[in-house]
Amino acid sequence: MSVMRDAVAIELKNLSVTYRGGEGGRTVHAVRDCSFSVARGDVLGIVGESGSGKSSVLMAIPRLLPASALVTGGIFCDGTEISSLDERGMGVWRWRRIALVPQSAMNSFTPHITIERHITEVLEHHMRTPRRDARERAEELLWTVRLDGSAGARYPHELSGGQKQRAALATALACGPDFLLADEPTTALDVITQKEVLDMTVSLVRERGMGLLLVTHDLPLAAGICDSLVVMREGAIVESGPSQQVASNPENDYTKLLIGAIRDMERPRGLEETPARKTRG
Repeated sequence: MSVMRDAVAIELKNLSVTYRGGEGGRTVHAVRDCSFSVARGDVLGIVGESGSGKSSVLMAIPRLLPASALVTGGIFCDGTEISSLDERGMGVWRWRRIALVPQSAMNSFTPHITIERHITEVLEHHMRTPRRDARERAEELLWTVRLDGSAGARYPHELSGGQKQRAALATALACGPDFLLADEPTTALDVITQKEVLDMTVSLVRERGMGLLLVTHDLPLAAGICDSLVVMREGAIVESGPSQQVASNPENDYTKLLIGAIRDMERPRGLEETPARKTRG
């Protein structure tokens, strides 16, 4: 059954995140008055340098920030203000409606539990799926992310970085959520594996009519796979819009600096722009 585009959306209204008791007891304003939305069927990227607040925005949505975080503003999903729910109420939304693909897949797995068991535990706990059905579903999910059946019987340390990230994606997809939240999901992977994992993730999201919120520091990567971009600096949104527009014709000076820095890094050494040398006569 096809899913209507824009039928469900995550919307942030004036979101702010403040960490109390930071270094030297000071208060850190990590996110300042951020508002945007991502609809089911859309892929939105949040980009910015380290410390810009992008991961705090993402982790505020499923309420996975540390206890020291004070969150104000509203977070809505399908019209429900999930930011006002108690922990039990929020438990209904996690995994079944909103699932997280973490930054480091290795940290999301318990070392002494097999990959299959990680997935079946999610299904049994959140969907009340019988063990036998959960095992069949786990095998299907692993094939979906291009891991063969033998991966389920292996332990996290027996998988490569790319395989672990695929297994983390399979786990996030287990309950058929409306949205995936991905926090720098390919940071520790080589360039080729990064592209394979991200292309597969976006493909699955689009096939299933899901929404994807991707946090990354890599603006060209985000521009290539996202429908729209949000650029953050020092906790605030400085620019947003269709990805190609932001990447090719940025309006904000900080966005221009980001793109310029990336172009400088990509320029082959020895081809820096220099004044033309005088020819000898």
